[in-house]
Amino acid sequence: MSDRPFVSPQTQYYTLTEPFCLESGVVLMAVQIAYRTWGQLNAKRDNAILVCHALTGGADADDWWAPLFGADQTFDPQTDFILCSNVLGSCYGTTGATSFNPATDKPYGAAFPSITIRDMVQLQAVLLQALSVNQIKFVIGGSMGGMQALEWALLYPDWVKAIALIGVSGKHSAWCIGISEAQRQAIYADPNWQGGRYLPDQAPNAGLAAARMMAMLTYRSWASFEAKFSRQQQDDSFDRPYKIVHYLRHQGQKLVERFDANTYITLTHAMDTHDVARGRGDYTTVLSRVQQPALVVAIDSDMLYPPVEQQALATHLPNAQFTWLHSPHGHDAFLIDMEALNQLIINFRHQIEAGNNAAESTACSV
Repeated sequence: MSDRPFVSPQTQYYTLTEPFCLESGVVLMAVQIAYRTWGQLNAKRDNAILVCHALTGGADADDWWAPLFGADQTFDPQTDFILCSNVLGSCYGTTGATSFNPATDKPYGAAFPSITIRDMVQLQAVLLQALSVNQIKFVIGGSMGGMQALEWALLYPDWVKAIALIGVSGKHSAWCIGISEAQRQAIYADPNWQGGRYLPDQAPNAGLAAARMMAMLTYRSWASFEAKFSRQQQDDSFDRPYKIVHYLRHQGQKLVERFDANTYITLTHAMDTHDVARGRGDYTTVLSRVQQPALVVAIDSDMLYPPVEQQALATHLPNAQFTWLHSPHGHDAFLIDMEALNQLIINFRHQIEAGNNAAESTACSV
C-alpha cells in the first residue's frame, strides 16, 4: 500500500470477509477499510474516540487536526485510543469509485453504487467491532464528519457515550443540496468527461477544479477573502488575474492532483441524503431520542451551514451544549482556528468526565 498517493505509511487496512449491504440493497463484496489509530485500547476496551473526517479528508487526522493531538489535548494518545477511518466511497484506501470491483476486476468508476451517511457509519461500526472496541467515549466530526457523528448517536446509542458536532445540521438543506449539484454539473460539463470518466490521454482537470473553486467560496466568508485578497492583483499588469483568482485556480488544481471526480460525485450525493428523520419519523422527535451529551459548535461566519442550523440542533437534542467558534473564516474555521476549537472540546470533555465521575460516586454510595 506504500505506493498509494496521499495515504500515510501508518495507514492500516481491514478487509471484510462478509458481504456489506448498503441501504439501497446493493451488496458490496471484499470491502476494504483504511484507518489509522493513535494510543492503545485499555483493558476494558472502553477508551476509544472516533474522529470522522469531512468531504475530501482522509484517515490522517493528526495531519489536518494536528493541534488537537498531544498530552492533555482533545486527543491524548497517552490516555485514549483514537481512531479515524477513511469513509466508504472515498479514494484514500477505503472501497470507492477508484477501487477494483471484484466482479469485473476493473475500477468501479461511475458504476460505484449510491451510498448514504448511514452506510458510512455502519461500515465504521464493522471496523470497531473487529477491533473489539466495547465503548466509544465520544464521536467527533465537522461538516460531513458531524453528520456521521450524529448518525452514530442514533444508530448505536448504547455504544456511544457522547458526541461533538461542528458546523453541521441535522439534515442537508436545499441551499447545500443546490451548491453540491452545481459542483457536480461542473464536472459533468467538462468536455473531457464522458460516460463517467475522463477521455483517454486527457488529464482530469477542468470540471473537478471548477467544482473545488465553487466549494472554496462556500467554505470561507466575505470577510476572510476581503482581508486576505481584497482587489489585489498578481502584479502591476492591468490584465493580470486578481490574487483571489490565482488562489481559487491553485486550490482547484491541488484537489485535482489528490482526489477523484467520481469520488467527489459519490460523496456529495451521500451528503445530500443526510436527514436524521429519514425513515424514522418527525425531525424534532428523532433528535429528542439522542440522549448522549452533545457539544454543538456553531461558526458565526459559516454561510454553508449557518448557525441557525446548529441552534436548532442544540434546541432539540436533550443534553446538548451550544457554543460558538468565533472566526472570520467561514465554514473552514474548524480547520483553521484549531487552537480555539481544541479548547472548546477540552472543556466539553472535562464536563462530561466530571459528570461520569459524579455518577459513579453516587452509584457507589447507594
